[in-house]
Amino acid sequence: MKIYEELKARGLIAQVTDEERIRDLVNNGKATFYIGFDPTADSLHVGHFMALCLMKRLQMAGNKPIALLGGGTGMIGDPSGKTDMRKMLTKEQIDHNIECFKKQMARFIDFSDGKALIVNNADWLLDLNYVELLREVGPHFSVNRMLTAECYKQRMERGLTFLEFNYMIMQSYDFYKLFQDYGCNLQFGGDDQWSNMLGGTELIRRKLGEDASAMTITLLLNSEGKKMGKTEKGAVWLDAEKTSPFEFYQYWRNVEDQDVLKCIRMLTFLPLEEIETMSTWEGSQLNKAKEILAFELTKLVHGEEEAVKAQEAARALFTGGNAANMPSFALSDEDFTDGVIDIQAVLVKSGLVPSRSEGRRAIEQGGVSVDGEKIAATDLKFTKDDFAGEGKVFKRGKKNFCRVSL
Repeated sequence: MKIYEELKARGLIAQVTDEERIRDLVNNGKATFYIGFDPTADSLHVGHFMALCLMKRLQMAGNKPIALLGGGTGMIGDPSGKTDMRKMLTKEQIDHNIECFKKQMARFIDFSDGKALIVNNADWLLDLNYVELLREVGPHFSVNRMLTAECYKQRMERGLTFLEFNYMIMQSYDFYKLFQDYGCNLQFGGDDQWSNMLGGTELIRRKLGEDASAMTITLLLNSEGKKMGKTEKGAVWLDAEKTSPFEFYQYWRNVEDQDVLKCIRMLTFLPLEEIETMSTWEGSQLNKAKEILAFELTKLVHGEEEAVKAQEAARALFTGGNAANMPSFALSDEDFTDGVIDIQAVLVKSGLVPSRSEGRRAIEQGGVSVDGEKIAATDLKFTKDDFAGEGKVFKRGKKNFCRVSL
C-alpha cells in the first residue's frame, strides 16, 4: 500500500483539489508540501499533533516538508473556528514562541541535509508595501466569494474585524511565495482551513498560470463531535513542562471506548493490519487498546523512557502501587496558615480544581480521595508533617491525580 492509500485508509484525508495529481505527487516522492503553524503559544498542542505526524509520514515516503512558522500571520490571527478575535501578541512573544516550536518540531521531522525546511513568513509579510500588495493581490480576490467562506460566515454575526478579514489573503500569499521560492506544490492543513487554502491555489493559478494543490486533514473529533485535545485544565500541550508525560499519557488512556480505535488509526504509526485485528476487541480488551494508544503517542512526543514511566505510574494507580512518576506539586511554608492548610486549598494549588468552590463541590459529590481514602469533610486540614517524605496522593474523579509534598 502506497502512502496516499494509507492516508485514506487511516481516515486522514478530508478534502482534495485534484486527487489524481496529489496521489501521483505523494506516492512518487515528488511533493514539496507545507503546513502552517501560527505561534499563538509557547508550545505546540494536540491540535498540531496530527499535522506533525502527517509531515513525518510523508517525509518517510520521500516527500519534502516545509514547516511554515507564522511570524507574520501570527500578528493578525486566523478567524477559522473562532467565535472571537484572537489575543494580539507582541513581536517579542511571537519570536519566543517560534523558537519553542522549532525545538519541538525537530522531534518529528528530520531537518538534516535539506530533507525539510523551517520558514518564517515574517520574512516576506512584514516587509510588504500595503499599496503594492493591494495592486498585486487585491484584484484576484472577490469579496462576495470570501464572505461565503465558512471561516468568515461563522464570525459575521459576532463581528468580523477588517484585521481578520485579511488573513485569507495573507495565507494565500504564503502559498504563492513558497511556490515561487521553494517549488512548494502542495499545501496541507486542517479541514477548517479549506477556504484559505483554495485562495492560495487560485492566486498561484491567476498570477503564475501554474497548478498547485491542497489537501485538508480530517479534524480530530470525539464521538460527540468536539475537538479532542482539551481538558478541564485547558489544552493538552506537547511541552512536558506544561503537560507532563504522565498527564499526556492519561489523556489518551482515558479516551472514550468509541474513540480509541479511530485515534490509533489516525495518530499512531502501528501497521494497519495490526490495528485491524483490534477492531473486534470489546470490554477489557478496549482498555488494552487505550494503553497501546497512550503508550505509542507518549513515546512519539516524549520518548520511550518517559512513556514507560508514565505507563508504570498509571498502572500503579489502579493497583494500589507506588506511582512515583505521576504529576507532583510541592507546597511551601507560605501555603500554611498557623501551621495548617485545608483540603480545598491543596486541591486548588495542585491544579486538581480551578477554584475552592469547585473543590468543595467535588468533595461533596464524593469525587475526592487522599491516599486511596474517599474524603467527605470539606474542612479537612493538614499539617506540614502530613506531607513529609513522599507526601500524599490526591485524586479527583477517575482521571486526575497529583502527589503533594512539602
